[in-house]
Amino acid sequence: MSKIPVITIDGPSGTGKGTICSFIAKTLKWHLLDSGALYRVVALAARKHSIELDDEKSLAQLAGTLDLKFISLDISGGIAVIYQETDISEAIRTETCGNEASLVAALVSVREALLNRQREFRQAPGLVADGRDMGTIVFPDAALKVFLTASPDERAERRYKQLKGKGISVNLRDLSSDIAERDKRDKERAVSPLIPAEDAIVVDTTESDIDEVNQQILSLVSKRFTDLAALVS
Repeated sequence: MSKIPVITIDGPSGTGKGTICSFIAKTLKWHLLDSGALYRVVALAARKHSIELDDEKSLAQLAGTLDLKFISLDISGGIAVIYQETDISEAIRTETCGNEASLVAALVSVREALLNRQREFRQAPGLVADGRDMGTIVFPDAALKVFLTASPDERAERRYKQLKGKGISVNLRDLSSDIAERDKRDKERAVSPLIPAEDAIVVDTTESDIDEVNQQILSLVSKRFTDLAALVS
C-alpha cells in the first residue's frame, strides 16, 4: 500500500461531508477527491450521449474514458468540475442528477471502471476523500476513517435550505422522499453498500453546525497525525 496518507469521510447526502472535506483538505493543504462528483458526471454525460441509465456496458465504457478535470478554486476553496472543456460544476449538483448518479453508482462495471481513477487522486502530501465507500473499498488502508450521519429529516431540511438559497424551487416533502429512496438504494446495493468501515469513527451531525463538526474532525486528525497538530490547532 502507498505511504501517502489518506483521510476518508463517508456518509449519505446531507451530512455536510462535502463542505467538511473541502475545509479539511484546505486546512491541511492536501488533495481532495469528491467521488460523488464522478458518478454525477457519468450520469450527466450519459444523458448528453443518449445512453440509458440501465445500459451497464455503455455506462462503464463511458466512465472509463471521461474527459474530466477537477480544478481547485483558490478564492472559494471549492472545486470546478470540467467535462469536455465545459464547467459542469452547477449542472451536476441538481437533485435529478443526484438521483441518477445513485442509479449509476449501483452498477458493478461502472464502479470498477472508476476505482483506479479514484485511487489516482492519492498524491503527496495527502488526500481527503469524500464519498460513500472511500473507507471500505477505495482506500481500505486509510489512516483515518470517518463516517458522518444525521437524521433524514435534518438532512432534507439542510438540502431544502441550500436549494432555496440558490433560487431553486423545491418541495420539502418530495425532497425527503428522494433522500429516503436514495438512502435505501445506496444501503441495499450489492456492491459497495453505504456502511461504515469497521474501523471508522461515526460522527452524528444532526445537532451540530458545520463549524462544530469541522473542529471535531480536526481534533481527530490531530490525534491521528501528530505531525499535523500545528496545522489544525
